[in-house]
Amino acid sequence: MRVDVVLSVAVLAPLMAALPAVIWPRRGPNIALAGVVAAAMALVAVWQAVWQGSVTTSLGGWSAPLGIVWTVDGVGAALLTLILLVMAVVLLFARLEFSSAPARQADSFWPLVLLLWAGLNVVVVTDDLFNAYVGLELTSLAAVGLVALTGKSDALAASLRYLGYALLGSLWYLLGTALLYGQHATLDIGLLAQADWQQPLDALALALITLGLLIKTALFPFHAWLPAAHAGAPASASAVLSALVPKAAFLLLLKIWFEAGVALASPPALTGLALLGTLAIVHGSLLAFRQSRLKLLIAWSTVAQIGYLFLVFPLAGGTAAAQPWAAGAWSGTWFQLLSHGLAKASMFLCAGLWLRAVGHDRLEGLRGLAGAMPITVLAFGLAAISLMGLPPTGGFTAKYLLLVAAFASGQWWWALVIVAGGLLSALYLYRPMALAMSRQGNETLRPVAMRWQWLPLLLALAAVALGLASGLPFEALQIGRPTASTEGL
Repeated sequence: MRVDVVLSVAVLAPLMAALPAVIWPRRGPNIALAGVVAAAMALVAVWQAVWQGSVTTSLGGWSAPLGIVWTVDGVGAALLTLILLVMAVVLLFARLEFSSAPARQADSFWPLVLLLWAGLNVVVVTDDLFNAYVGLELTSLAAVGLVALTGKSDALAASLRYLGYALLGSLWYLLGTALLYGQHATLDIGLLAQADWQQPLDALALALITLGLLIKTALFPFHAWLPAAHAGAPASASAVLSALVPKAAFLLLLKIWFEAGVALASPPALTGLALLGTLAIVHGSLLAFRQSRLKLLIAWSTVAQIGYLFLVFPLAGGTAAAQPWAAGAWSGTWFQLLSHGLAKASMFLCAGLWLRAVGHDRLEGLRGLAGAMPITVLAFGLAAISLMGLPPTGGFTAKYLLLVAAFASGQWWWALVIVAGGLLSALYLYRPMALAMSRQGNETLRPVAMRWQWLPLLLALAAVALGLASGLPFEALQIGRPTASTEGL
């Protein structure tokens, strides 16, 4: 089968499933499952093509700048796989979560989550900044709907705050893309990479686009919308919002700074982005430690874990991209993104099961749950050690590669940030684990079927497998990317 056809199916399968899910809401679970199967089969064929090199296709036969160009390299295929895996598990979990929910919530969830999935896919594969904007908007609007799904006052307030931040981020992003189009008459990333980025308006455009994407990534200090939004949504929605949504904007940031606008990637600017990441790690970790509700703790942890991603800018951006350590920093960042996505989705699903069993998500309610729900506690524990960066998880591989790159480049201070962040993660994740492992039992638990407890464990095991079999993912992440030698890493 033609590559452009299977790529279109892999990307657009959730969009094609969303419409029938609106028309026949009661069949939403089965329609979503059909979308997962179609996307999975197509993605297998996409991977077969990607192993031979990057896949590029022009939709409708029109090349850039008139047509829409989709490109999938190793990173793109890995992200499509992460999105598919998390979505598949979350959609299965949602069958339990919405089995006793009001019909309005259940009927709305399926088309919203499918539209969000489609928006994420478009952002991953597109090479055009305006088409990426369309994907971001589809993702943001669907995410706002998922946050407001329960209809409670705190959920509605969180969704309105999310909407305000999302619109503000979109405004800055759109202004930046308009300036770029006025300067270069194209928004195709490949063509922009060949353009002369020497005009003052180019720097302004880059700054505006970066500001908009930082808001959508929820990097400190633009993170105020994230904790309440993720904590107030249903567990199925929280898992998707935390594991996947911020990553789409981060991918666009890398495309802008590492491909299109690399001429303006000065060391002070790259260092500034990493400093914001450092503040995110510290601030998010300290706020996570202060929380008394499990979902808020996990949400603040997301703020902290996003910060690690921005260390890639000084370690592998600008002139550093040609240095021997750049490949390790690049791959370490994507290991961090993938392992965080898997672990964080697992954690939110665990929180959903515990909330269902206990009736609330206050930390004190976790006492003694290891005896009643051992599989769920195991899943949470495996996800926690991945976030801490302990072996043999994908989180360990990520932080090891970043540490090596920091020392090899002589930027040892970023290594201190990574180590300190791991220690802070251990501090705030120790509390829920200690309470769950307590000998004091909980006598008022609502039973949760064992088969549902395996779902978060699958994601946590995938985060561990990412570290145990790191050689293959490392090789895949280099496909289609100009990488430096990995000798000595």
